[in-house]
Amino acid sequence: MIIAILGSGGREHALCDKISKSPKVKKIFCIPGNAGTSKIATNIDINLDNFDELKEFLQKSKVDLVIVGPEKPLVNGVVDYLDSHNIKTFGPKKKSSQLEGSKIFTKQICEKYNIPTAKFGIFKNINETNEFLKKTEMPIVIKADGLASGKGVYICETLDEAQNATKDIFEGKFGLAKYILVEEFLTGDEMSYFIISDGKTFKNFNTAQDHKRIFDGDKGKNTGGMGAYSPSGLINQHLRDKIINKIIKPTLKALGDMGENYTGFLYAGLMIKNNEPYLIEYNVRMGDPECQTILPLLNSDLLSLIQACCEQKLENQKLDWLSQKSLCIVLSSKGYPDKFESNIEIKNLDTLKTKLKNYVFHAGTKNINKIVYSNGGRVLNFVSVSNEYKDSRRKALEMINKLNWSNGYYRKDIGYKIIDQ
Repeated sequence: MIIAILGSGGREHALCDKISKSPKVKKIFCIPGNAGTSKIATNIDINLDNFDELKEFLQKSKVDLVIVGPEKPLVNGVVDYLDSHNIKTFGPKKKSSQLEGSKIFTKQICEKYNIPTAKFGIFKNINETNEFLKKTEMPIVIKADGLASGKGVYICETLDEAQNATKDIFEGKFGLAKYILVEEFLTGDEMSYFIISDGKTFKNFNTAQDHKRIFDGDKGKNTGGMGAYSPSGLINQHLRDKIINKIIKPTLKALGDMGENYTGFLYAGLMIKNNEPYLIEYNVRMGDPECQTILPLLNSDLLSLIQACCEQKLENQKLDWLSQKSLCIVLSSKGYPDKFESNIEIKNLDTLKTKLKNYVFHAGTKNINKIVYSNGGRVLNFVSVSNEYKDSRRKALEMINKLNWSNGYYRKDIGYKIIDQ
């Protein structure tokens, strides 16, 4: 099969790596890809906003299956567009992708289908929001409605912080904002729960815990994710049953009632309190860096699973997982998530001879004349699989220290709640 993977981050490199191991693969294109994907696929520089150019390339190259990595093309309707030109594509359609594209869309489903989530209010301008905030106890959560690359969520301890967050969002920090979401602050432990679905059947696709904050101890600004580990230490069969019956199934029913069959990965961001799950948000694709953490644990042929989903034959597939622990540490550019420099050479990558169950997944990188440069905020992902989270973290940190990239910043405490406490 000839496969095309859309995207350029660590998630796409991890997908590329896992797909490349399938005996069914003849060739992989990564659009646009990064320095890491260029080692196992052919990178093609096409803007993912240009659906016409993308379609022409896919048809000309006789691509059998397209796998969509990031959220933006999904929310913009790339699956609907490619399907209309008879190009087989793995991912949810535009309407279903509103689960991530609009937090308000998801909240309204929660309200209608009794899905446990934080209490919320929807507001349409700064004055209306501020009047509500003045009468509200802190802390409070302020969210931009649309896509914000994981950064449009503010946890506000004071009224000033809440009003500044409201100002940021309505003044366009994350694009045009017609509405804002204000949520009750939930206490508990966060967890990411994944499924893979063919529109008729779904199967569990493991769990993870992500560290969003930039500094050790989960302090500082939200980022796209500074590291993750899998499986979550919170998961048990009783909790899994609650997640499926109270959250996943009602959501898929809601989409079904709208005439939608959900095909693709679905990621539920959850808050767990006293073994009860509450939905924080949905992502309509694999998370990043959760994908880099989860896929090394998968023993099954990922391409066969995805192909089965596109043919609505997932029910016949068996998912086989390693019974080990995986941990990922993100190496970012200094200054991220604020101002940072790109185009900084990354030396010593060739010295990282990754052993079995150690991985380096590229994210914000590019290859120019066989030299690798940084090309974004989150640059590399260091993943290790072992029998203990502590060993996985130690091995990932050893790889980062061996690389010794002078422009790099990383958290040293990924997994601290399960390792150090």
